[in-house]
Amino acid sequence: MPQDPMDFEWSYWVEWGRERILWLLAGHLLVSQVSRLLVEKYKPWCLMVYGMTACWLLLGIKGFAVILLHATISFAVAQFQLSFLTWLCSLILLSTLRIPAVEEAKRKWYDTENEYYLLLFTVSVRCLFCTSFSLEYCWHGPAQKSYHSFLWMLAYVFYYPTFHNGPLMNFDEFSKQMRRQEAFSLKTNLSVLIVGIIRIFFWWCLAELMIHLMYIHALYSSPPPLEAASYWALGGLALAQVLFFYVKYLVLYGVPALLLQMDGLKPPALPCCVSLMHSFTKMWR
Repeated sequence: MPQDPMDFEWSYWVEWGRERILWLLAGHLLVSQVSRLLVEKYKPWCLMVYGMTACWLLLGIKGFAVILLHATISFAVAQFQLSFLTWLCSLILLSTLRIPAVEEAKRKWYDTENEYYLLLFTVSVRCLFCTSFSLEYCWHGPAQKSYHSFLWMLAYVFYYPTFHNGPLMNFDEFSKQMRRQEAFSLKTNLSVLIVGIIRIFFWWCLAELMIHLMYIHALYSSPPPLEAASYWALGGLALAQVLFFYVKYLVLYGVPALLLQMDGLKPPALPCCVSLMHSFTKMWR
């Protein structure tokens, strides 16, 4: 049965996941577990090197250079310790993504539009991480800045599970948890991994069923059926769309959340079920 092709985000990330991203995430998992077992003290730097390598392989040397340049500029501006300058720097860096000449130049780096979009999404999310690091650098006093070095910023920015699409984890939480050394149990981690994979597979199957059977997004892009539908039917379509949005992000955020857990970090909470919410504030976060 053909699927609803109108949800670009789901189709895009599923395609990239099958082709390369899931393999790179599996590589991160392997490096993480080996470093936790053998060189726990150097785990952040092992994961940083892996993240930079994965970025280079997926986005090419030019894409890698763009993200490294954004991180370097953000770190340099943070040295002034002014929140206003940090926000201004972030907005300017984001605005460069919409300059026509820059867009055209970046498109020429890649063979397909999908590769260019991957760079665009990744740079946008990395800008959030650079902003988090820079703001926390501004807010902390000199005694607290020992872990706010450029090397720690690179470890944070190039942490691969959250690299392309989030979720966002602020720098203080990341560095504090990454520095914490805990007893490592391969058996416990393996059970967490198996349960997590089963749960994500169930969510993925549910999302695929919805997109193959319900055609919510195709209906929304076809005015005649919407004009003929009753208010109750329109309300049902709206509910179906936000429920799919919820299930979709259980998968898209569930995979990195599982890897965060395997790395000994506490992942951000997954989205709440929209049927139980009276406000969309948490959903947009």
